[in-house]
Amino acid sequence: MTVTVNDIIKELSLEVINLSDGNKTVEGGYTGDLLSWVMSRAENKNAWITIMNNSNIIAVAALLDLSCIILSENVAIDYNLKKLANEKNINLLRSEKDSFTLCYKLGKLI
Repeated sequence: MTVTVNDIIKELSLEVINLSDGNKTVEGGYTGDLLSWVMSRAENKNAWITIMNNSNIIAVAALLDLSCIILSENVAIDYNLKKLANEKNINLLRSEKDSFTLCYKLGKLI
């Protein structure tokens, strides 16, 4: 079964910060907060779960062609991050759940 960003938004009750392509396929997931680590290990079409909330996450997601970024633990999002996600066509989502819970639930969907 193919899982899309729209599917995980619904199933994980995610808040949409920016939705450029809800039909983008999600083929895996990666969790991490160290940008260089994520860049060397995450794969295309992964959903990335992180607490990082700076503009560099948008660059990493674009570089790796990630399906989406899911910000866990309801981290703060400023206007510039939302604007950059929109400009770079990055699906940016948020949840009040912790990263472990999100990983568990995402893993059951994929």
